[in-house]
Amino acid sequence: MSEQHKTGWLANPFIRDYGMVFVLLLLGLLFSALTIREQHPTGGDAGRQVADFILDQHGESAAVLIVGRPTAEDREFTTAAAERLEEKGATVLATVNGSAVDARKAIEAILADGGTIDAIAANDVTAKWTVYDRFESVGAEKTLTPSPYTWPDFLKVTNLLGVANQTAIYAIIAIGMTMVIITAGIDLSVGSLVALASVSSAILIRDLGGGSDAAIGMVLVGVLAGIVVCGLAGVFNGLMVTAFGIPPFIVTLGMMMMASGLSFRLAEGRSIPELPTAFFWLGRGQTLGIPNPVLLMIVLYIIAHIVMSQMVFGRYVYAIGGNEEAARLSGVPVKRVLLAVYTICGALAGLGGIVLTSQLSAGDPKFGLMYELEVIAAVVVGGTSLMGGQGKILGTLIGAFIIAVIKNGMNLTDVDPFNQKIVLGAVLTGAVLLDTLKRRGGRS
Repeated sequence: MSEQHKTGWLANPFIRDYGMVFVLLLLGLLFSALTIREQHPTGGDAGRQVADFILDQHGESAAVLIVGRPTAEDREFTTAAAERLEEKGATVLATVNGSAVDARKAIEAILADGGTIDAIAANDVTAKWTVYDRFESVGAEKTLTPSPYTWPDFLKVTNLLGVANQTAIYAIIAIGMTMVIITAGIDLSVGSLVALASVSSAILIRDLGGGSDAAIGMVLVGVLAGIVVCGLAGVFNGLMVTAFGIPPFIVTLGMMMMASGLSFRLAEGRSIPELPTAFFWLGRGQTLGIPNPVLLMIVLYIIAHIVMSQMVFGRYVYAIGGNEEAARLSGVPVKRVLLAVYTICGALAGLGGIVLTSQLSAGDPKFGLMYELEVIAAVVVGGTSLMGGQGKILGTLIGAFIIAVIKNGMNLTDVDPFNQKIVLGAVLTGAVLLDTLKRRGGRS
């Protein structure tokens, strides 16, 4: 069989454009099947459901104790249950959002006043408390809970939003890395730049803005400063590559070490937690129920996709990666484009560092460790060739989600952390192998 027949299918336009999407879907199906579990409803819907159970069994004259933990979901549960019961005319004896000790005290108070408890509205956790069995007139048999159902842990809304939120930082940095790799370059400094942005912005806000009392204007200054510092590091990388012809691998390896050392020096090896509440909005806030980092990621990918597919700059980037000398002879400003690409990569790494700092509520020189490898993995898995000239921004987004889904799925299925590294390394190696075979098939 000819080499083209062996590998030519990899260059098929349909497989090239949609193959990674199918891989992502298959991974989703796999981890959905592997994580099917009995689920227990929580929140407001669960509260209304258990209230209806009580009304069906005891009628509208029921006297009910509602028990939940001091969490946001359990408060929704107890509030919804109380509202439904009172709406139907039942008596809510007490609502507890606390520990088993608090539940015991509530029961003692009700019984001391001569009250009778017909039912206890509880969730899966609070129903298992043994405190109810201490009272002969109560007992665990009076405890009612929402009906469980079967559903994959992987497909729970909280898990999917968590995957997207965790992917956002890597995906944002990967936009710049995609541009760099399309030009046949590499940037190993992005992980250290994440730490540099984190530390520099946090120090500026702490020392010049008043730390946790800093005004919103100073927060914005700190954010911009962190991004600009990393953008300047990208300018340095670009100048070393274009003006002096130093290989990108060597230049960015040196920057990785310098940025990491500078981060530790500035922070004196410690984290910097003195940040205002306003700073946390970007990394921990939500808009329309969607985490802000995810919305930021979506906006940036839309912009990057338009730039790379519809604008002259994007065509220049592809031309340089395909054949730098031919691009130069065709009038492409190669040095300026490369300088811009490395600057963008540095600035986006800085933005990723700001988001991470906002999520974790502190600046830290240890942030970004090994990020460069996961970002490169996302780019390569997304179909961008390490040889340059080929790749798509949206492919990188898919690649970032593939990596995130694999990591999340392995966590949900209790795969050992050491084995997780082996799997992720194999995924990266396999992606590079497929790219090599695809190129061979295309040339045959």
